[in-house]
Amino acid sequence: MSIFDYKVKTASGLTTSLEKYKGNVLLIVNTATKCGFTPQLTDLQKLQERYGERGFQIVAFPSNQFAEQEPLKDGEITEFCALNHGVNFPIFKKIDVRDDNAHPLYTYLTSQKPFEGFNMDHPVSKLLMSILKERHPHYLLGDSIKWNFTKFLINREGNVVNRFESTTEPFEMEPYIETLL
Repeated sequence: MSIFDYKVKTASGLTTSLEKYKGNVLLIVNTATKCGFTPQLTDLQKLQERYGERGFQIVAFPSNQFAEQEPLKDGEITEFCALNHGVNFPIFKKIDVRDDNAHPLYTYLTSQKPFEGFNMDHPVSKLLMSILKERHPHYLLGDSIKWNFTKFLINREGNVVNRFESTTEPFEMEPYIETLL
């Protein structure tokens, strides 16, 4: 099994298969427009522009599971990301990425790459850990998605190669992306 076996819905509600990305290096990221990590969208777009012609593709899945930081509707999310961050990579329909209603793609992703901790050198790591411990301690259990902007790097064969948490900035992933291209 690989990520190419999964079907997802576009922002307009059409069902599509991730198989259309077969042969590309993918970065799958759960996003939110009202999150402290939302500015990562700008640098993610820069990565898309830098490596897109070499077979790199970012795909985003908005989620409202973390402090309700994605209040917009699907079309509004796409518009916000384009207008405020220049995003032109695909943004799919809003989904759950953890707990009982998690999309099967995210259940698969987290089963392939466990949570290994946050980058504690990131300026907001301590704040994020404090929020999680205080308000959402169950989020810290197991390998589920902990917060917005968790990123999974997928090789051309559809295998999950790396997992990067919210506290990993997009440009920190460049060496890993270049290795797969």
